[in-house]
Amino acid sequence: MTNGRSIALLLTVGVLLAACGGSGEEGGGTGAASGPTASTQDRPSSTAKLSIVEPKVDQVVRGPSVDLRVRLEDAKLVPATTTNIVPDRGHLHVILDDQLISMTEGLEQTIHDVTPGPHRIQVEFVASDHAPFDPRVVALVAFEVRP
Repeated sequence: MTNGRSIALLLTVGVLLAACGGSGEEGGGTGAASGPTASTQDRPSSTAKLSIVEPKVDQVVRGPSVDLRVRLEDAKLVPATTTNIVPDRGHLHVILDDQLISMTEGLEQTIHDVTPGPHRIQVEFVASDHAPFDPRVVALVAFEVRP
């Protein structure tokens, strides 16, 4: 990736994190959290239930690639970027170690080049405008990567 593209990507990620209220660590701890968590002011609520299927809590993953599988119930993934907010429609923000790494409409993805050691992965179901629901719909898992 060129320096210009890297800078553009970092700026985009920064803007989106600011819009989404930061890393959203309301799930807390190092275990799994699922479903709604902390509140956000003046936002619609969602019917969604979210959990991380893989990696599992405290799982040791042979890296450097990590497969992520998410379960979403009572909601549907749709393309991002619309202001037509519907409680059961949205997309996922995937955050690894407090860094936004993807915004996706899929329930599975492979995360490449994950360094050895302990990690936290957080997935949040957000509205089509990239902002969180109220209460937030977050799942969090701590795991370890080994070569």
